[in-house]
Amino acid sequence: MRQSLRTTALVVALCAMTFSTAEAQRRDRKANYEIPLRYLINAPTAGTLPRGTFDVILRVQANGGIQSGTTIGLTDHFMIGASYGADRVISETDPDWHPSVEFNLKLRIIDEQYYMPALALGFSSEGYGSYHEDWKRFTYKSKGFYAVLSRSFYYYNWAMGAHFGVNYSLEHEVDKDKDPSVFFGFDTQFSYNVGMTVEYDMALNDDKSGSSFGKGRGYFNIGLKWLFADNLEMEAVFENLLNNRRDTSSFGRGLRFRYLEYF
Repeated sequence: MRQSLRTTALVVALCAMTFSTAEAQRRDRKANYEIPLRYLINAPTAGTLPRGTFDVILRVQANGGIQSGTTIGLTDHFMIGASYGADRVISETDPDWHPSVEFNLKLRIIDEQYYMPALALGFSSEGYGSYHEDWKRFTYKSKGFYAVLSRSFYYYNWAMGAHFGVNYSLEHEVDKDKDPSVFFGFDTQFSYNVGMTVEYDMALNDDKSGSSFGKGRGYFNIGLKWLFADNLEMEAVFENLLNNRRDTSSFGRGLRFRYLEYF
């Protein structure tokens, strides 16, 4: 009888310890809005995913296009991801699949401190919008190799992040526009579950006179996001507000869904 009671007590204690550990781990898990922003709309920031975290992103774009991808935090300072997509997924015609899977990686080499911004280096072959086979490029070129600085600012209950970067895209096989470019922007939270991102890409690598794309005004984009749940975020994306493209007369409108999880 005593042996049975001791066994029962041991099982209960082990269950309690397991529950306590799982509960502590759950409390340590951060919500989407508590994790540093990894990108604005198309531009990267110096933020990275924590170790053991991954996100899944689904982006609905112009022309019925869909682009999906995932990113994994391998360490607190290094993440890697991949994406793939197609045009005309939401349509009555056959999808026009992108020619290959695209990859991205980012290494944060300096953490943000009181007197200095965070610094990250990375590479991304992920462009956005339609893929144009004749031009061997996306509508919005991938960033290619880049370096970006990010700095947070706080005022009472209001927070904002400022970001500045330079990049060199590899999508210049046809248009021969090999210039490096500059991008910058900011993000802010109106409350814990509503926020906004703003970015401007000077697109110095997309302003050739013979190109069917940039006019030399750069790309000004805005995103309005809503944290629907701790690990699910939805965002309305408005691109090309300066009407910088020669092949369209209006700005782009899309949706982005981001799901965050731990493993």
